[in-house]
Amino acid sequence: MIEWLWPWMLLMVPLPWLVRRLLPPARSQQPALRAPFFREWQVLSESQQGSSRSSGAGKLLLLWLTWILLLIALARPVWIGDPIELPKSGRDLMLSVDISGSMRIEDMQLGQVVARRIDAVRQLGAEFIGRRQGDRLGLILFGSNAYVQSPLSFDTATVKRFLLEAQIGFAGQETAIGDAIGLAVKRLKERPADSRVLILLTDGQDTASSVKPLDAAQLAASLGIRIYTIGIGADEMTLPGLFGSSFGSRQVNPSAELDESTLQEIARVTGGQYFRARNPRELAKIYELLDQLEPVEQESATYRPRQALGYLALLGAILLSFLLALQHCWRAGLWLPGGDRQPLGEKS
Repeated sequence: MIEWLWPWMLLMVPLPWLVRRLLPPARSQQPALRAPFFREWQVLSESQQGSSRSSGAGKLLLLWLTWILLLIALARPVWIGDPIELPKSGRDLMLSVDISGSMRIEDMQLGQVVARRIDAVRQLGAEFIGRRQGDRLGLILFGSNAYVQSPLSFDTATVKRFLLEAQIGFAGQETAIGDAIGLAVKRLKERPADSRVLILLTDGQDTASSVKPLDAAQLAASLGIRIYTIGIGADEMTLPGLFGSSFGSRQVNPSAELDESTLQEIARVTGGQYFRARNPRELAKIYELLDQLEPVEQESATYRPRQALGYLALLGAILLSFLLALQHCWRAGLWLPGGDRQPLGEKS
């Protein structure tokens, strides 16, 4: 349907007619001009009298149409579309991802390929984000420093793209878990939502924060922010021996630097949970469990798309104005070349 924002503008439609009817005609006080070729003008006027009457009615009609179209544009018509349902979210969910140097360790089995930790996190995290339609999502990346890559937004496609584009080392080589929590708290506390959630994923221990992780967790708990922590990295991997052979190979724990006790305490203090992801399969299950622990709201809100239409009427008025100008130029003979115009008083 069409809605008029300023419908009272249409009351001015009869204004030109009222001005013509009510105002007295202009009376010139200037003396008449003596024209020696008046007789020739009179003959020319009589010959064009019939055509001028018919063209005058057409010109008047175009003027009225132009005036009405201008008033329609001023009345600001807006087309309102059919209602569209949007999921209503009760959650503000921030995803905080470690991109320190240790995330390049290759101990994640993706299909037939052993991939880096960051590759598994990006791939499975993007799938998790894609399922959170209706939630406000944000992304924090941290290494030696923490920074907001994407603020809280319903635009999950953009958040997903930012995660897929995350590169190791952009935030430094160390790990600032406490700063990442503090930054998330700063962003989440500004939101009015009843449920505020932080998912923090790391493969190490805090080595660069200006605030201790447990102090930041206490602040989050006081504001009602739940933190789910995920420790990523395999428990063991085989390092090849001499010339890449099994001779001299040895088993190592690539997650020896993972501070599980601190991550567990952060989750406990804030009412969240700690998860251990030793491979992509476990990480995928963790994301599925998080979908169950923090389900997307099923309520829906509606909105109606709006599109302004006033520009169409304005465009029509401009086109009619050009048509009137062309008509005037044609009748005045302005299109004829100078050599083809015959001076008044001369006979061919």
